[in-house]
Amino acid sequence: MLHILHAADLHLDAPFAALTAEQARQRREEQRLLLDKLADTAIERGADLLVLAGDLLDSAQTYRETAQALAAALGRIPALVAISPGNHDFYAPGSLYAAPIWPENVLIFRESGVQRVDLPKLTLYGCAFTGPFRDTSPLADFHALDKSKPSVMVLHGDVDGGGRYGSILRSEIAQSGLTYLALGHIHACSGLQREGGVYWAYPGCTEGRGFDELGNKGALWVTVDDTDTVSAEFLPLCRRRYEILECDLTGRDPHRAVADTLAPGSREDICRLVLTGEAHTPDLSALTQAAAPFRWAVTVRDHTRVPRNLWSREEEDSLTGLFLRDMRRRIDEAEGEEKALLEKAVRFGLSALENGEDIP
Repeated sequence: MLHILHAADLHLDAPFAALTAEQARQRREEQRLLLDKLADTAIERGADLLVLAGDLLDSAQTYRETAQALAAALGRIPALVAISPGNHDFYAPGSLYAAPIWPENVLIFRESGVQRVDLPKLTLYGCAFTGPFRDTSPLADFHALDKSKPSVMVLHGDVDGGGRYGSILRSEIAQSGLTYLALGHIHACSGLQREGGVYWAYPGCTEGRGFDELGNKGALWVTVDDTDTVSAEFLPLCRRRYEILECDLTGRDPHRAVADTLAPGSREDICRLVLTGEAHTPDLSALTQAAAPFRWAVTVRDHTRVPRNLWSREEEDSLTGLFLRDMRRRIDEAEGEEKALLEKAVRFGLSALENGEDIP
């Protein structure tokens, strides 16, 4: 049985430009604390190998505290740590990956061509970005020949990408002869995939950095059994989650509506609250202040529309008037939830009749 902790795209020292300077500093510190959480997970679960599939660093500009945290956290793991530099943190003679800070248990792939390392439980392969772009597939013409033990590869690349970030074809995965391909680059967890007899996955990023990276983020716990069958468990590791919530202000007190929308969530998360429905020019400053106690960081955006009288054209001698009179009769006869659904149908109907976008 082989146990692998697979993480990627930590983007340590990201600028977090959308946050305040103090919030950004705190988020970078939390990224460093995540390294300890990753190490603790590897130790407590008994990992045979930790693979970091690229973009461990956000750029070549790395804070001293981050380098120290990396060396300390990875160095206390009683297993091999294999790093495949990506397009953000590509290997170069002046990069952090060339610095003499790395513990003995850390293996960094420093060449663009695939390298092989024979280990007691597996054969490990990997390669590196050596510049910000890679126009060739790292799996081109590759095939693992040793079938006596599992073959695992760690690399940064873009399956089906077709771009300049190590684009990989699914057919190349299927023909690679690998047991498991540990990938980085895509920030959403793919779940365990399979091409031919080869298993592969993206764990996604470990911490969201913006509203294009929503929900839980973390790593994959990968198990290879004695028949080379692979299973994977997603492990949430992030300190904070990004979320986008909608708050309908139609017919409601805006402050109460905001509180009701945000109350069920976590105060540790980062939220974009989108105001919808009908309202008279919401006071965004006041509502942002009202929302602040409910989240670590929150921004409020106004997507409301000006209230309208649905029945203003009811008496017209027109198709619109006929529609409204018929709907008024049906609403008067309806009860409970049916009445609310019919009122919504009036809005859709008026939108269609008037060629508008006044969608509920």
